[in-house]
Amino acid sequence: MAGQFKYGVSLYSYTEDFGSIMTLEDGFDHIADTGATGIEILGETHVECYPEPSAEWLDKWFGLLDRHQLEPTNMCSWVDTKLRLGCQLTVAEGAAELERDLRLAHRLGFKSLRPKFGVIDAELTPDPIWSGAVERVLDLANKFDIVICPEIHSPTPIRHPAVDGYIDFIERTGTPNFRLLIDTGIFQNRPLKGWQHEVPEGDSDHAKLINGIAVDPEEFLDIAKYVAFIQAKFHYINDDLQCENIPWDKVIPVLKRAGYDGYLSSEYEGTREPWVAIDQVRRQHVLMRQLEAQYDAALADA
Repeated sequence: MAGQFKYGVSLYSYTEDFGSIMTLEDGFDHIADTGATGIEILGETHVECYPEPSAEWLDKWFGLLDRHQLEPTNMCSWVDTKLRLGCQLTVAEGAAELERDLRLAHRLGFKSLRPKFGVIDAELTPDPIWSGAVERVLDLANKFDIVICPEIHSPTPIRHPAVDGYIDFIERTGTPNFRLLIDTGIFQNRPLKGWQHEVPEGDSDHAKLINGIAVDPEEFLDIAKYVAFIQAKFHYINDDLQCENIPWDKVIPVLKRAGYDGYLSSEYEGTREPWVAIDQVRRQHVLMRQLEAQYDAALADA
């Protein structure tokens, strides 16, 4: 039998709920109620007094992890290379932002950090300082046993110079502390429904974001050995437990064939209305677990 997935949830899924109808405690409740074992967060959004939470907040964080038997999976952070107009972040400054977030991730128990560097084009090519900045903090990441994972996110496909650059970095440095994070939004092959603005036509960058870039899931096999974490992006699961945008019936078998046994961390990014995400995340967990069970059953019968 192929390796088994781990199931998690990103608190980002509950963006419209968090801070209004949902407290941190409520978020833990809903995540644990799906049967998930992992929790993913955005540092700046979900850590009170980021990047220096109080001792009381840390006590609450670890108390909730213990109560709900959840493990911290991935912390998302940003390296704001274009925070100030006309002033580009240097490699040293970028490394300092990474070090700040590595130290916080370590304090919270995370073993994966997703930094998002500023980009230089519409295909999300990262600012060239990324490699120098990351290389400066690899020893610290190794000391903390944390893997730094840049995100492969639509409209960046798998076969793209940015991805090649990340893989070249892994091969050149030989580091175990830098891998890829795949956002499953790259597999979206049908337009989003319920988009609040006019759906653009043609092949514009905006249209790609709404209609999907339809990466062939089979391409995952080419980079599987470099992937450490998967954000299970989705937008809408209907009443028949069918995802209307992402072909999970093709994605899950490929991940299984690749031997991926890491986290599928739900990342809901559909209609932003209170309460909707809570139900949608539950539906996605049922769908993904059903597909994994079907794959395993078929393999056992073969």
